[in-house]
Amino acid sequence: MAKIQAIRGMNDILPEQTPVWQFVESKVRAVLGSYGYQEIRMPVVEQTDLFKRSIGEVTDIVEKEMYTFEDRNGDSLTLRPEGTAGCVRAAEEHGLLFNQTRRLWYIGPMFRHERPQKGRYRQFHQIGVECFGMAGPDIDAELLILTARLWRELGLADHARLEINSIGTAQARRQYREALVAYLSDYREQLDGDSQRRLESNPLRILDSKSPETQEILTGAPRLDDYLDDESVEHFSQLRALLDAAGVPYQINNRLVRGLDYYGKTVFEWVTDSLGAQGTICAGGRYDGLVEQLGGKPTVAVGFAMGLERLILLLETLNLVPEHVNNDVDVYVTAMGEGAVAPALVLAEQVRNGLPGRGVVSHCGGGSFKSQMKKADRSGAQVALILGENEVAAGTVAIKPLRSDGEQKEVAQADLVPALAELLR
Repeated sequence: MAKIQAIRGMNDILPEQTPVWQFVESKVRAVLGSYGYQEIRMPVVEQTDLFKRSIGEVTDIVEKEMYTFEDRNGDSLTLRPEGTAGCVRAAEEHGLLFNQTRRLWYIGPMFRHERPQKGRYRQFHQIGVECFGMAGPDIDAELLILTARLWRELGLADHARLEINSIGTAQARRQYREALVAYLSDYREQLDGDSQRRLESNPLRILDSKSPETQEILTGAPRLDDYLDDESVEHFSQLRALLDAAGVPYQINNRLVRGLDYYGKTVFEWVTDSLGAQGTICAGGRYDGLVEQLGGKPTVAVGFAMGLERLILLLETLNLVPEHVNNDVDVYVTAMGEGAVAPALVLAEQVRNGLPGRGVVSHCGGGSFKSQMKKADRSGAQVALILGENEVAAGTVAIKPLRSDGEQKEVAQADLVPALAELLR
């Protein structure tokens, strides 16, 4: 019988890989917590209409990429392709937005049927941040400031570049869209295939085209900033002033748009030059009309999402994962002889009680001295504790350093915790 394997583009995260994920997640939790953001957890399955109404029916995500199915009741359900719509739905459904501001964040898997490639999968994981009820550019700036802090915490400050733009109000974009379509229609046959299709459905996405020929055509196209309304211009000007005051460098990218219909005014991306074509590691912007679009009261909002796979790939590519991250084991406790098994388990508990936070592995399954020491070494532990029947009788234990030139020494079991604390300090 053939073995069943994972679905293409839906990857296992193995025990050797999870410490890096935990490291990144802990940094994110710490940074967001220091800014007063609260975690929210939403289901991975939502009604399909939630994404059609928020993302837009004429987008690649809805048309091509969503995992949609009918359940046994005949309802159309979809594995979430992004987190913002679900967060808005949850916040509105549970009354979190009524006459109050909210700073929320979430983490979890998203699903899109794309062509799998390095850093991009069909099940991928995002950290999302969503802020509600704050209209000014100060909350936009805070999101960018806290993200810059996260890059510093991860050692990525020199490898992430901020690009910002304003795409104005829906009315301003409609006027610009008409001008852009009129211009590009004269070059329809010269545009790449995706851009030809988008000319009818989502022409602003053509500005994002990766085709050099299309980008050359765009050099003579109307500019979005020439169509911006006064309010958006002022909002963007104040945002730039706040970023300047905070010392957060940025570049204005007049062709930066977002692929989802709900964005307006501020949009931004953090990009890197260290991952080839997969250069965006964090992106977001304002979506002041989305809550009302999904049936709630008018509520201004702004947020971003970052892909964990791509962020971890960047850290690994740049060799920025700290050595300690890949090893949670500090002490390996061996038991030499049947009479030492129970005392060794008790001794391990003594070490865990006395040194909370330290990783302590008890050897189980028996074996020779040589085989147990091999496993101790492979565990990555700093020290091995050797407990045989003679040590049990004498009330002692041997401490053997595994990562230094220190000599093995024997101590009384009552003195073990202080001795280990000194050795592991």
